[in-house]
Amino acid sequence: MASDLFSQADLDRLSECIRQAELQSSGEIRVHLEKRCRGAALDRARVVFRQLGMDRTELRNGVLIYVATSDRKVSILGDEGIHQKVTDQFWNQELATLVLEFGRGAFLQGMEQVIADVGTKLKTHFPIGDQDRNELTNEISLG
Repeated sequence: MASDLFSQADLDRLSECIRQAELQSSGEIRVHLEKRCRGAALDRARVVFRQLGMDRTELRNGVLIYVATSDRKVSILGDEGIHQKVTDQFWNQELATLVLEFGRGAFLQGMEQVIADVGTKLKTHFPIGDQDRNELTNEISLG
């Protein structure tokens, strides 16, 4: 098993979900899974965000969905470009969706919903351009 919550087939499905969400946007979405998170999930997400190079996208429109599977901690972090376009209410709503769906045991469905929602926001604020390129891999990173 690829992680304690997601099978390899689930991870492949999430990667495809990311690819689909990015089709109409210049934005970048990444998912990072690890078992443990010492401290606050948002603090750890900031570290992972930089490690994955998400702070180096041209339009600063990367979004990281971070999950510490064993500790059941989640965070969603948007770079400054997208964060300026959406309100804290959007991030809080998406985080609440993850928490609710994870609480129901619907881990894959919760991730798919949030990836789709983030993709919709990215499409609205960062529509795909003629020169757009995929700046970051769509693969799920594991810590």
